[in-house]
Amino acid sequence: MAYIPRLKEEYKSRVIAALTEEFGYKNVMQVPKLEKIVVSRGVGAAVSDKKLVDYAVEEMTKITGQKAVATISKKDVASFKLRKGMPIGAKVTLRGERMYEFLDRLITSSLPRVRDFSGIKSTGFDGRGNYNLGVLEQIIFPEIDIDKVNKISGFDITFVTSAETDKEAKALLAELGLPFKKN
Repeated sequence: MAYIPRLKEEYKSRVIAALTEEFGYKNVMQVPKLEKIVVSRGVGAAVSDKKLVDYAVEEMTKITGQKAVATISKKDVASFKLRKGMPIGAKVTLRGERMYEFLDRLITSSLPRVRDFSGIKSTGFDGRGNYNLGVLEQIIFPEIDIDKVNKISGFDITFVTSAETDKEAKALLAELGLPFKKN
């Protein structure tokens, strides 16, 4: 039997039923699902030091379990001494089982390690059912060895769902276990 991530199994067994009951879907295919998670990081100091992008790509690869790619600038910005085609960040797009594994690690081991954690803000929705979460320090992930970190920096995590509205997306993410703050 093939391995199935815990959250994927939970989605199929419990979350679909809970969302159908809450929103009154007539078909299982109407129930919103998590399509992908994009983890991205901008490295502003990479203009002067190219090695910083390599460090960022290496850290993102450790955190997500999938090879990260360097992002390049699309245009020249003279005030930032930036040229078109220069590497300025890193990103990873997670789908399928790796996506559920990353989400599970984020919820169970990484977010509880944030100092003074009281839940994530529910203001990060974009109006189309996607949620953006900013992480201030990469050292909350157990995969990162704090002694080998050259600079503490944060990154953005985007949860792309098939939900039509923010209310449906929030219900989906809350059912999957994201700890939203109580208003």
